[in-house]
Amino acid sequence: MPGHLFVALGGFLAAAAVALGALGAHALKSHLAPQALETFHTAVHYHLMHAVGLIVVGLLGLHRRSAMWDVAGWAMLAGIVLFSGCLYLWVATGNRALMYLVPVGGTAFIVGWVAVALGTWR
Repeated sequence: MPGHLFVALGGFLAAAAVALGALGAHALKSHLAPQALETFHTAVHYHLMHAVGLIVVGLLGLHRRSAMWDVAGWAMLAGIVLFSGCLYLWVATGNRALMYLVPVGGTAFIVGWVAVALGTWR
């Protein structure tokens, strides 16, 4: 089941990343300081890249089950929420406390990609 779930979530998250990217490029450009806009674009970039990664993990899981690919999918999803989500919220609210969760999200991304590699290796 996670294969189908990861493909679906990845598709929806990729669509959301594209929409947020357009929002940043058009609507927020004149309302944010350059550093905040750069942070927003970083969040969008990692969001989209890992949404595509989630789709890939889901497709791998549909081809052949691997516990490592399940780990990879959940880790990438957690990374999107914690890394990109906290950056989005920080830009929107200015609450710097959110920045403490960003490295946790980055670590989740790394765990996700290592799990992809280990799942393929086995």
